[in-house]
Amino acid sequence: MRNLMILLAVVTIIGLQAFQPSRAQAIPINGDVTKVDQAAGKITLRHGPIKNLDMDSMTMVFRVADPAWLKTIKPGDRVKFEAERVNGQITVTSISKLK
Repeated sequence: MRNLMILLAVVTIIGLQAFQPSRAQAIPINGDVTKVDQAAGKITLRHGPIKNLDMDSMTMVFRVADPAWLKTIKPGDRVKFEAERVNGQITVTSISKLK
């Protein structure tokens, strides 16, 4: 009986997960770096729409997932980046310079 209860609990959890809304995948976006704040771990980017965050084109400040990225990026650089909500804050989760 105990094993049956455990099995039912596991099946219920798996079933409920199937009905969770899927999280929007981050899509690479092109942007222009306007400011880098290494001390704060932030970057200011002028960017196009960010569909997974339902965000229009704008210039805004982002936190970065890895502050070490800011050592190789400077204002004026063109970049390709991805952004997602991390712990409730919009964060750049990947970034690379464009040639």
